[in-house]
Amino acid sequence: MVKALRVTIDLGQSPLFDGDVAMLLWNRPSGPVAGTLILAHGAGAPMDSEFMEEMARKLADRGVAVVRFEFPYMAARRSDGRRRPPNPQAQLLACWREVHALVRRQVTGSLAIGGKSMGGRMASLLADELGADALVCLGYPFHAVGKADKPRVAHLADLRTPTLIVQGERDPMGDRMTVAGYSLSDAIRLHWLVAGDHDLKPLKASGFTHEQHLQEAADRVAAFLAG
Repeated sequence: MVKALRVTIDLGQSPLFDGDVAMLLWNRPSGPVAGTLILAHGAGAPMDSEFMEEMARKLADRGVAVVRFEFPYMAARRSDGRRRPPNPQAQLLACWREVHALVRRQVTGSLAIGGKSMGGRMASLLADELGADALVCLGYPFHAVGKADKPRVAHLADLRTPTLIVQGERDPMGDRMTVAGYSLSDAIRLHWLVAGDHDLKPLKASGFTHEQHLQEAADRVAAFLAG
C-alpha cells in the first residue's frame, strides 16, 4: 500500500518564504521507483485537493514517486483560511526553482517536473532552464477561459524538454480544435481524453467516467516517465 509522507523543510532566509517552513508531501511507491515527479497544484486548489491526491496515489501505484508543494499564496491560505490570487509569475517561478533544488538534492535518478493547470504552465517555463528530465502537464492552460485569441504558447514552440500534456478534448482553456492550430515543439506529446474538461472529467454521454480518465492519465504519465 502506498502511503503519503509529509516532510517539512526549513527554507531559512529565502526571500520567497521569509523563513517560514515549506511542506513537501510525498507519495512513494512500495516497490522499485521508476523516477520522481514534482507535481504542482493549479491556481484555485491546494496540493492535497481531491484531484492532486488521486493523481499522486495512482502514479505511486505505478512506480512513480510524487512530491507536491504549495506556492506561497496557497500556503498562506492554508494558514489563515483567506483566499488569495496567485503570486506574481516571478514569485511562482522562484518558488519552483527553490523546490526543484531541494528535491534534486534528495533524490537520485530521473527527476521530472509538472503540474495541474497553472502549476504545469509555470513548470513549462522553467523545464529547459532546470534541465528537467521530463515535463508533465495535466490540463494545460493554453489560454485563459474565453480568451482563445490570447494564447500562452510562445515558449512551447521551442521547448526542448521531453513533454507530455494530458488534455481534455473540451477543456475551456485549450480544446482539441483550438490547440490543433498552435505551433508546438516536436518534444511535446499530446494525449487527448474523450470529452474531458479542465479536470479531465468527461461528459456522461461519452461513455467514460472520471475515474477511467484519471486511470488513463496515470497510465500515460507513468509509461512516459518510464520511457
